Amino acid sequence: MQQVKSENPTAQTEEFPRSLDIATVMVYSLAILSGGLFLFLPLVNLIHPSPWQRSIGTIHSFGAMAMTIVTVYVGHLAFPLLRGSAKVLPQMRTLTFWSTIITALALWSGNLVFARYCAASEYGGARAWIESNTPLVQYIFSEFHEFSTLFTLPLGVASSWILWHYGDTILERQHRPVLTTTCMALMGMMFFAMGGFVSGLAIAKVHGL
Repeated sequence: MQQVKSENPTAQTEEFPRSLDIATVMVYSLAILSGGLFLFLPLVNLIHPSPWQRSIGTIHSFGAMAMTIVTVYVGHLAFPLLRGSAKVLPQMRTLTFWSTIITALALWSGNLVFARYCAASEYGGARAWIESNTPLVQYIFSEFHEFSTLFTLPLGVASSWILWHYGDTILERQHRPVLTTTCMALMGMMFFAMGGFVSGLAIAKVHGL
């Protein structure tokens, strides 16, 4: 006579969804916590001893962070658009336009920071101090930061105009070179925004405004 197993086959499987729910909650919690800490970063400028860093430094930090977040999101959407995804095209037109506006505002605040950054040494200018103490930072990070971020605005303006000018026809076969060039420009915009953000953090770590 065959022995009948007394175990309930569903008893072991009921615990798996519960563990899966815990893992999902932890993943989302860590993601929200990491994002919150990242967004908290510009507020650190408010406790800086320099009044210039507390004022225009905080404004530019928020502008640079908003610019980086939006351009990185647009740059990632450029990959499915490059493959011909028509679903993301309306969103790309809107986001590219607003990313260009945010980039312009971030560069405007960056010019205010740059004016203070280039102040003479007797006025506590960061550039003069860096050139005297750590010139390698000036020659690598500062020069890269000053010029690379400027490429984001023309790339954004050109991409916005192309996406709105061609509309849905940009996905047609005869406009494939235009679509490829636009997507590459958006990816380049993402790269320059990320590079400018990281190099700006490196400079601010060495010397404040």
